[in-house]
Amino acid sequence: MQSFEIDKSDVFKVKNAILAGDETLKIVLEEYHASEIAILFERLDKSEQRHIINLLPTEIASEIISEMDEESHPENLLFELHPDKRTEIVEELDYDDATDIISQLEDHEQKEILEDLTEDHASEIRNLLTYNEKTAGGLMNTELICVNINLTKKDAIDEIIRQSEEMEEFYTIYVVDDDEVFKGIVSLKDIIKAKHNAKITELVKIDAVYVHPDTDQEEVANLISQYNLTSIPVIDQHQKLLGRVTFDDVIDVMEAESTEDILKISGVSEDEELSGNWVEAVKSRLPWLIINLGTAFLASSVVRYFDPTIKLIPSLAAYMTIIAGMGGNAATQALAVTVRRISLYDLTDKQAYRTVLKEFTVGLINGAANGLIVFIFAFFFDGNPMLGLVIFLAMTGNLVIAGITGAGIPLILKRVGIDPAIASSIIITTFTDVFGFLLILGLASKLLL
Repeated sequence: MQSFEIDKSDVFKVKNAILAGDETLKIVLEEYHASEIAILFERLDKSEQRHIINLLPTEIASEIISEMDEESHPENLLFELHPDKRTEIVEELDYDDATDIISQLEDHEQKEILEDLTEDHASEIRNLLTYNEKTAGGLMNTELICVNINLTKKDAIDEIIRQSEEMEEFYTIYVVDDDEVFKGIVSLKDIIKAKHNAKITELVKIDAVYVHPDTDQEEVANLISQYNLTSIPVIDQHQKLLGRVTFDDVIDVMEAESTEDILKISGVSEDEELSGNWVEAVKSRLPWLIINLGTAFLASSVVRYFDPTIKLIPSLAAYMTIIAGMGGNAATQALAVTVRRISLYDLTDKQAYRTVLKEFTVGLINGAANGLIVFIFAFFFDGNPMLGLVIFLAMTGNLVIAGITGAGIPLILKRVGIDPAIASSIIITTFTDVFGFLLILGLASKLLL
């Protein structure tokens, strides 16, 4: 089965079905999964979205809203629904999904929705709203299967059956003592395979990985990935079980974090929505372009200083762009790898040193290889072996600088508490441009004049 992508024919089919009437629309919508309808919503206007949500059963409607992209603003769609329909959908959602959507609304809108919910639902969502959305507390779902460590196999199974009636799915069974203190986890498979008189205390795995509610979402994702978990428990400072974070939430986190890093490395604010309008894009990017313009003036001042050299050897102007461009590309490669390593691991001083040393070595080898190619070109095209030597040395030197700065700058920024992704690209571009021009023009002045 292939992943669903928006197609004009699908959009036309749904729009025409809306015009044809509810019965036709129901038949057409049956062809699509809820997640596919959520994608189609990107091409439908708000009135069409509301019409579909009101037409579908609450179970499917809630799944569509939970699957909608954040930039499609499902919270606005939810709030614009009739209060009765809205309440049905929120109470059908998992607590974590409901909280994620409601948290995007204004305070008075949140209050209006919560006042219509049952006391239990409203209480759970209010509790989750107190956590930062980018922490384990903001990701967790308080619905889970939990059994007492002193239960027998039979009693545990009865308890699991009772608790699972209100849950769509569960992956892990959590174990607590009489004081509700978290003691570990146990798999349903182990309970089923155990002897009839076995107790949970004999089956529990006490070395379970867990997180606290203030643990950063990226750290949660790393732990689930590292230990191949389907879910991870969230406990408070008193070792009381608060909830669980499941792998499906982590997939969304990893996608969001990767997108954030890519945007930052490109000098784009994380606040810019991918589907936003041109005004938002300009406001997000212009400040960074102005900063980049300032660094470009610095590089141009180097060129101005060596203006007499360029006038005497005009061919240098062509090779300058090659040296600077190759340096920028090499630095971006080193930067991307290093930022990703920083986001995945807490690098020690020794690991940081090895990272810089590795990029130095890569820059030296790649610089020499590319420098040799340009040397051969300059030798045959310009008939000047000394010019080829200058370009070879400049290329090698600039790619070494690119490797060192591409790896070293983000590590330094991380150490002083500055986000390495958002600030590194501007700095390394300055380094590779300035030193690229300085190397080729400086060496040309010494060796060719």
